[in-house]
Order: sequence, then C-alpha cells, then structure tokens
Amino acid sequence: MASKFMKLSLAVALVVVLMTLAAPEVEGVTCGEVVRAGAPCLGYLRNGGAPSSACCSGIRDLKNKARSTANRKTICSCLKSASSSYRGISGNYASSLPSKCSINFPYKLSPSTDCNRIQ
Repeated sequence: MASKFMKLSLAVALVVVLMTLAAPEVEGVTCGEVVRAGAPCLGYLRNGGAPSSACCSGIRDLKNKARSTANRKTICSCLKSASSSYRGISGNYASSLPSKCSINFPYKLSPSTDCNRIQ
C-alpha cells in the first residue's frame, strides 16, 4: 500500500512540476530595473558619441522585457520620469539610442513619447 501511495505522490509531484514549467511567464518590470538598465547610458544621453556596450546591453534588456503592453508602458513611464530627474539629457540622443545599439525598440525613446498611447 505504501508503494502505491509513493508512486501516486511522485506522479502528482511530476505533474505539478510539468505544469509549472509549461505555464506562461508572467513578468512585470519595475522602475528600479528600468533605471538600472538605463544608467550606463547617461554619458551618451548627455554628450552623444558612441554608447557603451553596457548601455546597449541595458537597452537590449529593456527591449526583451517590453513583451507586453503593460511592460512597454511601464518602461516608457519610468524612462520619462528618470529623464526629467537628470539634467542635460538630450531627447535627440535618447531617440537615436536604439539604432546606435542596433536594437529595434518597440517605440520611440523620447521625453515627448505619450506612454498612454503605447500598445
């Protein structure tokens, strides 16, 4: 009897593990993550030139997190909020950043972007 119970318990545990692995990942993004990802870009955003590899890596990470409308809107709002907190950030440099990093970002990075209109 104990053997049947152990086999059943093992089978149930296996099903739970498989269901967990197959479940879609629900991932939110926080402003802290957005700011940390964008922080290496401050030099470029102020002075232009070539963005650092750390900057491009951070922007690539944000693009990868921008899979849902909610995440895209959060990233947009956080970037706008952060940009207003730092002096000397150029909107032209911000909008050119994805192309400088060879990244196709889902919307224009700019202080003038209307985050509520992002889909």
